[in-house]
Amino acid sequence: MARVVKVFRTLRNHWKKSTLAVCVLSYGGYWLYGKHCDSVVRREACLLAREFGRQQIAPQERLKKATVILNPSACNGKANNLFEKNAAPILHLAGVEITVVKTDYEGQAKKLMEFMEQTDMLIVAGGDGTLQEVITGLLRRPDQEAFSSTPIGFIPLGSHNSLSPSLHFLSDNKVKDITAATLSILKGETVPVDVLHIKGETQQPVFALIGLRWGAFRDVAAKISKYWYLGPLKTNAAHWFHTLREWPLVQDVSVSLMAPRPRPPDLPPQKPPRPNLLYRILCRLNNYWSPPPEEPPKPEEPERWEEQQLSTPELYIQTHNKNPVEKRINDSLMICAEPQTFTVGDFITVGNKKVKDPTLFTENSTKLEAGACQLKLPEGAAGFYNIDNEEYEAMPVEISLLPRKLRFFMSAERREQLLSQPQ
Repeated sequence: MARVVKVFRTLRNHWKKSTLAVCVLSYGGYWLYGKHCDSVVRREACLLAREFGRQQIAPQERLKKATVILNPSACNGKANNLFEKNAAPILHLAGVEITVVKTDYEGQAKKLMEFMEQTDMLIVAGGDGTLQEVITGLLRRPDQEAFSSTPIGFIPLGSHNSLSPSLHFLSDNKVKDITAATLSILKGETVPVDVLHIKGETQQPVFALIGLRWGAFRDVAAKISKYWYLGPLKTNAAHWFHTLREWPLVQDVSVSLMAPRPRPPDLPPQKPPRPNLLYRILCRLNNYWSPPPEEPPKPEEPERWEEQQLSTPELYIQTHNKNPVEKRINDSLMICAEPQTFTVGDFITVGNKKVKDPTLFTENSTKLEAGACQLKLPEGAAGFYNIDNEEYEAMPVEISLLPRKLRFFMSAERREQLLSQPQ
């Protein structure tokens, strides 16, 4: 008992050191517990991957080949370590023959895609910037029709991973997100996604999976990091200082729209069995003796553009890839414009929400559906676009939709959840 009293007396006499030691030990214990949980997640994922690796293949079959485009500088330079610890072991245990290609500088992924050979699957390990570069390089190829059928896997390693919520369940655990995305690649279930074809006046086309963003909220989001010294107040401060310098924030923009096209029916996942030889011979003989009448070709209708003038602080032209399994009548892109009636308080409140979800728009916003659009900025307007969270100089552009152009690996659980949402 005397020893216990002596310990408590020592702690009371050195309360500052005792408090510091408790804080350090608590943080250390929390850190070690987090590492233990990450190890458990990795172990469970590796056990599932091992089951894929134990599956037998026919003698004439070969191992699946995957080309991985890895951006080591993503996630503040931690992407390479995250991939090697969490994703690479799963792919190796599953028996996938992987070729890892690491990028050294911004824009290199576009050039690398020019020389990529045919592969069974393409895996993008990085963030929005890496994915957008890979998609742009892939669709700029002369033989892009053949390569666009290659299934694509996305392993979220960047600070922004806008497409991940549409493909996988996301959590607060980075390791769990990476392993879940890698396992969905092994399971092989894919979903078609739309692509935006964005063409400027002089530059080569750029391709996007999420959308193009322009306006005051985009400009403020790019400057929030400069107010890091204000801590949790930096977002409010960035929006408030922007209103002091730039108010009013409304700008006029001309948008020419083309009507959306009806969506063709989905193709069956598997081809129907081929009829027997006798049936095919009879059909050919019937077509030879009684050929079907030839229908005259229908004249192509000229493209009709409808021009609209919008006054808005924020314009977002986006795809429907937020829910890629949604049943839609038309193949279209969405044009969303915020109302011009924002007060300073409204601008700050809405801006805080848009930092978390840029695709979020208010109830009074203008929403237009189109098959293609032409965007013309006012004369003398300077600024930048955000195309899939990548910055581009603002200029007049024409945006067209490539419906269901690419196929991405998707988890079956996420598909069921999106299908259960109200249309």
